[in-house]
Amino acid sequence: MRDFAPPRLPAFLLASLTLCLLISPASAFLGMFEKKDKQAPAADERQVQEAQATALLMEARNAQNDGRAGKAQGIYQQIVKLYPFTVAASEASYADALLVRQSSGLQKSFDSFQAFIDQYRSSARFEDAIQQQYEIAEIAKGGKKERTLLLIPAKMGGDEVVAMYKSIIKNAPFGKLAPLCQFSIGEVYQDMGSKDQAVLAYQTVVDNYGRTKQASEAQFRIGSISSVAATRSEDKSNIVAARDALNTYMATNPAGERSTEAELGLRQINTVEATQSLTVGKFYMRMKKAKAAAIYFNEALKYGSPEASTEARTLLAELAAIDPDAVSEAKNGQPDQDYTVAGARNLKGSDNYVGPLRPELARLGQKPQMRAGDDGFMPIPLTEPTLPTNKGDIAPGAGSLLPPVDQEKPALLPIPPTPTPGPMLPLQPPASLPVPPKPTTPAP
Repeated sequence: MRDFAPPRLPAFLLASLTLCLLISPASAFLGMFEKKDKQAPAADERQVQEAQATALLMEARNAQNDGRAGKAQGIYQQIVKLYPFTVAASEASYADALLVRQSSGLQKSFDSFQAFIDQYRSSARFEDAIQQQYEIAEIAKGGKKERTLLLIPAKMGGDEVVAMYKSIIKNAPFGKLAPLCQFSIGEVYQDMGSKDQAVLAYQTVVDNYGRTKQASEAQFRIGSISSVAATRSEDKSNIVAARDALNTYMATNPAGERSTEAELGLRQINTVEATQSLTVGKFYMRMKKAKAAAIYFNEALKYGSPEASTEARTLLAELAAIDPDAVSEAKNGQPDQDYTVAGARNLKGSDNYVGPLRPELARLGQKPQMRAGDDGFMPIPLTEPTLPTNKGDIAPGAGSLLPPVDQEKPALLPIPPTPTPGPMLPLQPPASLPVPPKPTTPAP
């Protein structure tokens, strides 16, 4: 009897088959283990699931009222897992998040409410979940310490708190809590010392939520942060940003709570800029660059305090005496920034000098002085002086500018007498009106 052996595959065919199996995508093998998304049930099936989920929900609530929070939480999670498309599942998910907040840390509590929002955005509990997230973020911002992996209590980092606020804004970008969250992001960055990020966060409040109360405060914070930066550095962009922000705040909030502080901040900014301009002007003056020095001295006069203005005016007078042409060129294109006194220039050294100024011109070129002594100035009298009268006229009485009339003058036209009332005449009935004749019809 003949034996039939199975045919053997060539070695190269076996190697090729093995290589194909090795390079095939792993998802082809792992796909059978992936969790498939559940499909929404039909109307009849959903009604049955709703009844079953409601029964479990009542059981979980009874367990929670009896103090068995662990069992209640397990039933809540079972409802969400078995009946995710029911109304009872949304209630169970929210109740489970509340229990998580009572027994867990801030981050886990926040994530539990985020899971509810992601799955049941159309639930009636949506606004309540957003409020819960905002309260958790505020507690984290306040610096509440939590246990870490090393069992050492520590505060949450600023970036983690900012991530919470950003999630709330993403969940409800036009909700009532969105401007509060965006403003809190600016406060967190400000506490962290991140100036640029804080200013950007506050500017977002102004741009996106301009009609809210937080927008005006954010505008003031931008000016305040830039003002502090201007006093600590020589970067003029900080001065410009601070002045623009504070001017915008005062223009949009003339009677705001921070108006006085904004005015004080503007004065400080002007003083800082005047001091910096005065310092740069002195440097150019030492370098024998009169035109550049005059430009900065004029800036110091424009924004400076009384002390800086006095010093800048004195230095400008010295420059005008040394190089009047350079001082004159410094004001080209910006005549409003020339604060030098005309009489302080060395006019005799100029080629156009023809003689001293007339006293009237010299007096007009001087700055008005305050009266400081008795120079014969008479105040306005409190009582009116008596008016001149003709000879023989009677002086007018008190409170009148005309003299009194000594006699009554006759009227120009006679006045008719007042009619005397007579007896009332009886009313006569109206006479009867004649009746018009009846019109005749023409014969056919």
